[in-house]
Amino acid sequence: MVDLMSFKQEILTTAIVIIVIFGLNFLSKRAIRRFGRTSAIDINSRKIIFYLSNLVFYGIGIILITLIWGVNLQEFSVFISSVLAILGIGFVAQWSILSNLTASVILFFSHPLRLGDRIRVLDSDFDWTGKVEDISGFYLFMRTDDDRRITIPTNLAIQKGIEILQQDGPNDRIDQVQ
Repeated sequence: MVDLMSFKQEILTTAIVIIVIFGLNFLSKRAIRRFGRTSAIDINSRKIIFYLSNLVFYGIGIILITLIWGVNLQEFSVFISSVLAILGIGFVAQWSILSNLTASVILFFSHPLRLGDRIRVLDSDFDWTGKVEDISGFYLFMRTDDDRRITIPTNLAIQKGIEILQQDGPNDRIDQVQ
């Protein structure tokens, strides 16, 4: 009888956690959409934030559900630390796809670079000067002054550095989402 009561309690708590996680995820997506529209952030950049938001909320949900169902906390912490170590190596490794994704997030949140800006990628071997057309999860797309369309991995753009030559006003940005 005690086990049945405990089982019902775990199911009820799990259902509540799932509902709360989905509700918070829904509210955060609405907030991201609203912020993206008011800040003239393009849809591709918002997709990156949606993916990261999903990852955070579902990760928290999985952690809470495993704790509710009585998974050994010591074994769970070893598992989580292993996953974090793999992610840490991925963020540091320059050749990693994860480093490109991390660089995209850095460009999105903390760099004044916007679509439509005229930039120069600071590289001693190449003269990449042109207009930013798009920033995706992994690449920065730009049209050079001699009308070539080039793609630069975002981690390379951050490593080399970017000089903003001319920032467009909010009404001049390309691909502005209404």
